[in-house]
Amino acid sequence: MRSSGTLYFLLGAYFLLHVLIRLAMPASLELDEGQQLFFSQSLSLGYDSQPPFYNWLQYGAVQIFGTSVAALTILKNLLLFLSYMFLGMTANLLLRDKGLAAIATLGLVTITQVSFEAQRDLTHTVAVLFSAGLFIYAFVKTLKQASAWRYALTGLAVGFGVLSKYNFVLLPLAALIAVLPDRNFRARLFDWRLMLSIVIAVAVVVPHAWWFFHHTDIATGRTLGKLIGDEASRIKQIADGFGALAGAMIAFALPPLLVFRIAFGRQLPAAWKASTSWSRLIGRMLIVIVLMLILLVLFAGAGDIRPRWLVPFFFILPLWLCLKIEAAGDVPAFAPRRFGMIAIAFMAVVLLILGLRSPVMGMLGRYERPNVPYGPAIEAILATGKQKPSLIVASDEQLAGNVRLHAKDMPVAVPGFKHLQQVYTFNSSHPVLLIWRGKGESVSAAPQMLTAWLSSQPALKGLKLAGSDIARPYHYGRAGDRYHFSYAWLYPAATAD
Repeated sequence: MRSSGTLYFLLGAYFLLHVLIRLAMPASLELDEGQQLFFSQSLSLGYDSQPPFYNWLQYGAVQIFGTSVAALTILKNLLLFLSYMFLGMTANLLLRDKGLAAIATLGLVTITQVSFEAQRDLTHTVAVLFSAGLFIYAFVKTLKQASAWRYALTGLAVGFGVLSKYNFVLLPLAALIAVLPDRNFRARLFDWRLMLSIVIAVAVVVPHAWWFFHHTDIATGRTLGKLIGDEASRIKQIADGFGALAGAMIAFALPPLLVFRIAFGRQLPAAWKASTSWSRLIGRMLIVIVLMLILLVLFAGAGDIRPRWLVPFFFILPLWLCLKIEAAGDVPAFAPRRFGMIAIAFMAVVLLILGLRSPVMGMLGRYERPNVPYGPAIEAILATGKQKPSLIVASDEQLAGNVRLHAKDMPVAVPGFKHLQQVYTFNSSHPVLLIWRGKGESVSAAPQMLTAWLSSQPALKGLKLAGSDIARPYHYGRAGDRYHFSYAWLYPAATAD
């Protein structure tokens, strides 16, 4: 496949299939999907411990497609398609052999965090992949032939990346360090137009930075908890960190390396010693990033590094491998066809797994989030009320997103998000509805976070919270298996209905 237009057309068809498969599945949202739909009720400079770029895009998608699964899946697949396209455009800039450029593009399919995990339930990782792809393209364009708009585009990509995930900053830092040993590349750092990149990146990030420094407890608490983990001795923490980093790198890099080895045979090992200025540049970037991650383990206490956190850094691995292969000499005639067949097989398997996992897991009785009957349960709960609620309070973000999906015109809140608090009216015609759940079993007592929220609301203070139970069959579930929700209606001077 030596035509980039044909490749992008086929990739577009592939992502369209992902959209259709997701729309054919039950309207039950995954963890990140639910969170996105909950946050998309309003625009904010910040939402939680993740930066807001994807949230802003999701808000726009909801304005276009409504509060729907379509708004979620179309946005995600559009960003993934653009990520592939940016990598493909970069490959076409650097590789003479257009078959290798196509392989570099399709190499993303062999990275499971991109081809499978991103489709299953990732959002901010998708945004940072898109930003990293745009950055690499703009960065290479600027190095090849500098212009003001290319410096500006690079700065815009940096701004988008920081607003996607904070760890993105390692990528442009690694790029700056990687250009220093090459005299021709180094000259771009002393061009006055670099100030355009800096000014635009800062301008894009400043509004959220203002929010960040005024909400540091929200912006850092959960992320630092994931990164640092539980308290431990310094030596054990470092050992755990190196173990996690090594495991993440192996899990990330092993599949594409194996696929390249199968496709190119003995030429892949022979290519390790071959190089060009561009392969050396990309190689230095990868080395610098690894060193930075090691420093994070040693000095920042990073102890829980996961493969998906490496996506914005090592997604260029297939491009680097193709640069090395081209530097080694002629590409074997069989390699592009062999690689293409493997890539198509990867795509087919991913589509098959995503399309069949809910029915299969349901038949096995090993229910996952898409099997949970949010729609039927929420509709049944709403039918028990005397009036439509002026506010629905859910016990967690994923549940809140599902509530919003199936109660589209009703505001939804979650305790703990005071900066996203919904304004509501409370009287006999405008009750408040609380919904919570355990792990699918019957639950009646409300969790402490809901009772604390209730006591913090002046209009609701003193009301008795009496929970009721409702259960509905799982999607594709076994006969008799049901998922339970609890709920409570709050009316003035009355107990829950």
